[in-house]
Amino acid sequence: MMTGGGTGLLKPASGTWGSLPPVVLAFLIGLTSTPWAIHVAMAIIVIASSIVCIAYGPWAEQRWGRKDPGEVVIDEFAGQALTLLMIPWVWILPSISCLAIACGVAFIAFRILDILKPPPISSLQSLPAGWGVLVDDLLAGLLAGIACWILAWSITA
Repeated sequence: MMTGGGTGLLKPASGTWGSLPPVVLAFLIGLTSTPWAIHVAMAIIVIASSIVCIAYGPWAEQRWGRKDPGEVVIDEFAGQALTLLMIPWVWILPSISCLAIACGVAFIAFRILDILKPPPISSLQSLPAGWGVLVDDLLAGLLAGIACWILAWSITA
């Protein structure tokens, strides 16, 4: 679970691989369903991934012998899903091209913030146990989501 179904074991850039499943899922749901279905799925991923990360984060750090190990990408699942949760899908769907662009922009925005970890994101990794693994990605996801929302609003307004 902590490796996101094994995506955390893919090299190079395990965090990038670990961020892809929520994006692919959002895209597939957007092709076949309604905007609210994306929001529900992403909310479930954020909640479930967060619970798993907090519960098993200390085990993972002990298992891999370092803080916030790269193999652990369940935190990327949570952060990327939070970014996707914040996108105003009702403004974007049913356009498939807009769906693809929104998914791509959300992916890139989250990855940039997760990799660069500008303050205060970087300081959150020092939190104890699974919290340090998770919260920096949630803040990166929140900030990326805000950026995506503003971009969507400015384009569709």
